[in-house]
Amino acid sequence: MEVLNYSERSLEKLPVTIFEDAQTGAVHIAREIAAIIRKKQESGETAVLGLATGSSPINVYRELVRMHRNENLSFRNVVTFNLDEYYPMQPDALQSYVYFMNEHLFNHVDIKPENIHIPDGTLPIEKVKDFCDQYEKRIDSFGGIDVQVLGIGRTGHIGFNEPGSGLNSLTRLVKLDPLTIADATKDFIKEEYVPLRAITMGVGTIMKARKIYLMAWGEAKAKILQKTVEGKISDEVPASFLQEHPDVSVVVDKWASLELARIRTPWLVGLCNWDKQLIRRAVIWLSLKLNKPILKLTDEDYKEAGLVDLLVQAGTAYQLNIQVFNSIQNTITGWPGGKPTSDDKNRPERALPAVKRSLIFSPHPDDDVISMGGTLLRLVDQGHDVHVAYQTSGNIAVFDDDARRYADFFLDFSKKYGLKDSQISQLHSDLVSFLKGKKLGQEDTPVVQNIKALIRKGEATAACRFCGVKEQNIHFMNMPFYETGQVKKKPLGEADIQVVANLLQEIKPHQIFAAGDLRDPHGTHKVCLDAIFAALERLKGEEWTKDCYVWLYRGAWQEWEVEEIEMAVPISPEELMRKRQAIFKHQSQKDSPVFPGNDKREFWQRAEERNRTTAELYDQLGLTEYEAIEAFVRYRF
Repeated sequence: MEVLNYSERSLEKLPVTIFEDAQTGAVHIAREIAAIIRKKQESGETAVLGLATGSSPINVYRELVRMHRNENLSFRNVVTFNLDEYYPMQPDALQSYVYFMNEHLFNHVDIKPENIHIPDGTLPIEKVKDFCDQYEKRIDSFGGIDVQVLGIGRTGHIGFNEPGSGLNSLTRLVKLDPLTIADATKDFIKEEYVPLRAITMGVGTIMKARKIYLMAWGEAKAKILQKTVEGKISDEVPASFLQEHPDVSVVVDKWASLELARIRTPWLVGLCNWDKQLIRRAVIWLSLKLNKPILKLTDEDYKEAGLVDLLVQAGTAYQLNIQVFNSIQNTITGWPGGKPTSDDKNRPERALPAVKRSLIFSPHPDDDVISMGGTLLRLVDQGHDVHVAYQTSGNIAVFDDDARRYADFFLDFSKKYGLKDSQISQLHSDLVSFLKGKKLGQEDTPVVQNIKALIRKGEATAACRFCGVKEQNIHFMNMPFYETGQVKKKPLGEADIQVVANLLQEIKPHQIFAAGDLRDPHGTHKVCLDAIFAALERLKGEEWTKDCYVWLYRGAWQEWEVEEIEMAVPISPEELMRKRQAIFKHQSQKDSPVFPGNDKREFWQRAEERNRTTAELYDQLGLTEYEAIEAFVRYRF
């Protein structure tokens, strides 16, 4: 579903179409590409496609494959040129773009192998320049690229044209930006394994394409998208050069659009439809912009900020300030399970039942304490029947050396107590042999996977024990989509949804807490959340669902915006320390986790900074000053 038309924007220098979700946007692009392929077929011509890799185009390729299978879309007349490839890189490596393209497109359609062109990451360094020159000539020999598909990196790169790339740059060997290297770590396990260079088409090469589709999915791309679309043309944001192309379509989901002026601050663009959410956002924006508490904002402040239209609707600043201040104040509660024997009409949670069955879903075995450890402790302390459900094993996030260390421990333990089982020694020998010869990205053996899963299970159990959760209330779901032994996961399946539905039916919770990373279209958190939503949809006819609240928390990566928060749970200094100690129980994730992302701090440090920042924002708005706050948004199903 399209959210807003291009004609309604005023600050955007590129045409942007916003879709409800990434899947819908990807299908739109795929259908446009298919139409061009078919049009070329009808006239006996070749369709030349410039193709991208990474997570952004996967659903585009998936839809093209579906159209090939079900709608007779042929690729016999298609020639492709890929944007880039890591250097050095073997084509059979799991991280290579040759492997990626075969996996997601080429192996599933009828394209001729000789029509596929991908930069060669195996060349000796002295041959790379000649290869790049020939790559440009090869593109020209087919009459140029008809359609170029692009993603956008958080540095603003298109292809691997990092900041500093010029408008006239052509295919060449480049150095990768540290942020790009950090983002690639998820595919290479460790940052030191990520190649430092790549072969990429240049900005000039891309600009010669007759039609360009730039796609961006998820909130992580929102800031760089805004700079690309609304900012000045600059080699500091290479994607901004697209503003000079005559035929670019920018296709995004609603989360990637969040920083665009028409979404973030629509009152600066034109007239607004002022609903409660937008009113709250505008008042908070003005308060933080002027560094004035909400109750001190004046009519003149609103007028000077371009919010006269809001005053016309709301009346005076005095009335508007009180309205918004009260709505934020009502989000604060020290009783996340509801306060018994109290008037709950302005509280986030119901007073009754006084003792609730609270089910906390944790995508990985540590998300519960990292993201809402203070609230978890509060629920237990206040006598609620708290259940914690770990949706995945988290086994790929354990270092090989930890698996070896635990295997060594078990072998020594068995010898010490005379457990003369030859199978134990054989399993240990096989594990050691496998880990010594393991290749980058190679799938772990079942034994290694199980050891790593047991490490995470033991840590999660210890953290729950520390928080006071009953051992019979700890649930390990091991959802099947996750169990691949690799970073790449399977799509959400029926078995995943059913395991969630079964647990919900067993517990019949009064309240559910889930990781609300709605804005990440690719990650494990999103898949886990989709499974919960699907299960709730399936069970919504059950009597217990009629009195069940669902609260969404955010991870250690980001936090809810203040205007979105519907329940804010204050955390005292003592509780924050207890939360930290619970996080410390996850020893395999301590110091340096396998997947740290682009934030080098430990998870407890990120979580505390996030919680303190939320409390500081409440303080800046003129509310009570707290040490920290955990924030939640209610999902109504």
